This record gives sequence, structure tokens and C-alpha cells, in this order.
Amino acid sequence: MNKQKSPRMYNKFILTNLFLFVFTLFYSPINAQKEYEVVCVGFYNLENLFDTIVDPDTNKILQEEFTPFGNNKWDSKKYNEKLGNLSRVIADMGLESTPDGPAILGVSEIENRLVLEDLVKQPSIANRDYKIVHYESPDRRGIDVGLLYQEKYFKVTGTKSYRLTLEGRPNYASRDQLLVSGDLLGERVHFIVGHWPSRRGGEKKSGPYRAAAAKLSLQIMDSLRKEDPNAKVIMMGDLNDDPVSNSIKKVLKPQSEVSDVVEGDLYNPMTKLYHKGIGTLGYNESWNLFDQMIITSGFVDIKKEFKTFAYYNVTIFNKPYLISQDGRFKNYPFRTYSYGEYIGGYSDHLPVYVTLLREK
Repeated sequence: MNKQKSPRMYNKFILTNLFLFVFTLFYSPINAQKEYEVVCVGFYNLENLFDTIVDPDTNKILQEEFTPFGNNKWDSKKYNEKLGNLSRVIADMGLESTPDGPAILGVSEIENRLVLEDLVKQPSIANRDYKIVHYESPDRRGIDVGLLYQEKYFKVTGTKSYRLTLEGRPNYASRDQLLVSGDLLGERVHFIVGHWPSRRGGEKKSGPYRAAAAKLSLQIMDSLRKEDPNAKVIMMGDLNDDPVSNSIKKVLKPQSEVSDVVEGDLYNPMTKLYHKGIGTLGYNESWNLFDQMIITSGFVDIKKEFKTFAYYNVTIFNKPYLISQDGRFKNYPFRTYSYGEYIGGYSDHLPVYVTLLREK
């Protein structure tokens, strides 16, 4: 695995007002001096965002870890510091393209709806008035996925939670996959948020679980495309696999180049980043790119006309304050705990986001 390259900006935008941006010929491969509406759609693994309250319906093992009397000595001070840290990241994401940051943000590793309610009230993002979509999952660790959105950009029209089941394993429990449909400034779009099964037990043993999760994601997308072959879908999440892993490469089969995408294809903009040695989590001189954004052909505009919302670029948000400066995880994401010691970081994953454009 290649080492992560230094932080970089992939594209720059010139801000003119809340939704309106003018691209100069120097910065943009598309038509110069046209006006575009810009929307940021992100995903962030929040790394065990637990409150300090014992919930009888949540996994007891993690409950014991994330309480004031547990192994992590997880108290209100640490919880509030974690909320402040995460909200800082969300506040800073995507500011090179829009002052409102992510209009839509998928999240994972959350205990319940309450922690999201506490998160969106943080001073650094409270003015965005994020709304919440959340369902309880049967996951044995007691963690779920969710979606935050700003209503001035996105109006939710439907939500559904999909259960991951495995043949021959009736008691298997993992995170559900969340589907949220709605209108993005007047356009019908869909978002799928997932947190696929972990690599516990080794990649070979756990690989079939993630292949099953990939099939579920594909089934959800296919059901949407059955109604509308040009359906605009972004599937995002911590997939616990890289873009070249079997679950993605052989099950989802996305294209890695925009020019190769035809109707009915998927496109994975993360593949090229992975081959450049860029990742979202890592340890011991090795990076992985588990946090991904995979889109349907409906969001791909090969001609770059942007008459409707279309994919423009993808970014791994890797500001220096998100990277550990010392310790065992030096040069990797600055996490909350390091081998049981509280170090007060953000998450063991870096967030990712895509920028969508539409000619105004």
C-alpha cells in the first residue's frame, strides 16, 4: 500500500454569493464565466460517537466502555469535547466551494439519534439548522448510520432502512443501510448511507459479508433505476473495503473514469485517489480508502454541460489539525483514543465529500 500524500486541494472556486459561483478559465475545465449552483455532499465516520447514558436497548459491551465508570472513563467533559471537535470538522468541510459546507452529510458509528441532536446544536454549525434522518440498527456494537441535511437545499420526500441478512445465518446483525430520497433544489435525488461489515476475523473470512452488503446496496440502486433509468443516486459510507476490493470491483463494478460511463453504470471517483496512495484511515505505514462515494450514471455529465446537477469533483478532507503529530498514529487521522488512552482527537477516519454543479 502506498503512503498517503501530503494534504492538497483538488479544485478551487471563487465565491460570489450563497449559491452563485463564477469560474475563471484558470481554475475550471468547464466553460469560463458561467454561473453555477454548487452543492457539497459528504460522509464522515464519527468514530464511536456515544453519549454517557446507559441505554438498555444498546450493546452492553460498548455501553460499559463509554460510560463514566467504563474502561474509557467516558464522561460529559470528553463527550462534549468530542462533539465540539466533530462540529469543527463539519463546519470546515467544503468551504472552498460553498459557505454552508455540506448540504447533505452521511454519518456512521453513532449510538442513537440523541447524539446527532447534540451534534447539530454545536455553536459552530447550529446556524445551518441541520435536520436528521436516523433509524436504529440491530448492530451488535450498538452503532447506526444517519444523515444530516439542510432544508434550504434538500427537501426529504421519503426514507427507508434496509436490513442486511446473510443466508444460513438468521442471527447475523450489522448496520442497516439508509435510503433518503428528496428534492435537491428542485431535482429528484437519492442518498444511500452504509457502514459495511468490518474486517474482524481477517479479510478472507469477512469478505463475503461485505460482498453481501454490496449486493444490498446494488439492489437498492437497481430498484430506484427501475423506476427511473437515469436516477441520481449517491451511495456513501465506510465500506471497510478499498476501491479495488472484491465487494466493489466485482459486485458493484463501477467505472473509474468518467469517459467510460454509460447509462446504467456506476462511477467510483475514489479509485484514482486510491491508486495515488491517498486514503482515509491508516496505520503502520499503510493507508486504506474505506470511506467512499459511488454515484450512478445519472449524476455523470461527460460533456460537462451541467444543465442539471452533476458530479464535479471529490475531496478527502485532510486538514493538518485532523492528523496526529506524534504517538503511535503519527501522520494518520487524529483519533479519540490511542490504545486505551484518551488523546482528545476527532476520528480515526477522514471525511470525504463530492461537489455537485448545475448551471444557474
